[in-house]
Amino acid sequence: MPFEFKPFNDLPEVVLIEPETFVDERGWFAETYRKNDFTKHGIPFEFPQDNHSCSTLRGILRGLHFQKEPVAQGKLVRCLAGEAFDVAVDIRKGSPTYRRWISTNLSAENHHILWVPPGFAHGILTLTEDTEIAYKVTVEYSPSHDRCVRWNDPTIGIKWPIPNPILSLKDMNAPLLSDVDNNLVWDH
Repeated sequence: MPFEFKPFNDLPEVVLIEPETFVDERGWFAETYRKNDFTKHGIPFEFPQDNHSCSTLRGILRGLHFQKEPVAQGKLVRCLAGEAFDVAVDIRKGSPTYRRWISTNLSAENHHILWVPPGFAHGILTLTEDTEIAYKVTVEYSPSHDRCVRWNDPTIGIKWPIPNPILSLKDMNAPLLSDVDNNLVWDH
């Protein structure tokens, strides 16, 4: 199988995916998505939109972003250049893991992919200059459903490796989770 799927113990819906990488004197090759394998491992989504971002400086933080229902997005995230500290936070009301977060480093070297399901806020902090992130989303972007949670919300308590990140105006002014317009609910 070309992928190893590793759910996080603290948030088993969030999955680290390690693709098999074939290396030779020319470089390397890896599959980054195969619908049948992903479906077998609980990621049965179509991906109608792909996004690609480049952050030119170390310490740029994008997040914590999500879309509310009826267009909540799942994200399949990977790093094409550089390295990023990637975070997923459960923001589904009523969830037994509400406000719990996980982090992992995604890099061009490790080729890892992170599955962030609908109902989770997502953030990326660049650890190198010229970091490029590509991600597939399960639902197209909807500006009227786009929301953001403050990156340093003390009730979440993310331990960011860079204490004073570079933020957009939107991320700088994001509300706390307790104040954000969030209609995401745990569906058990």
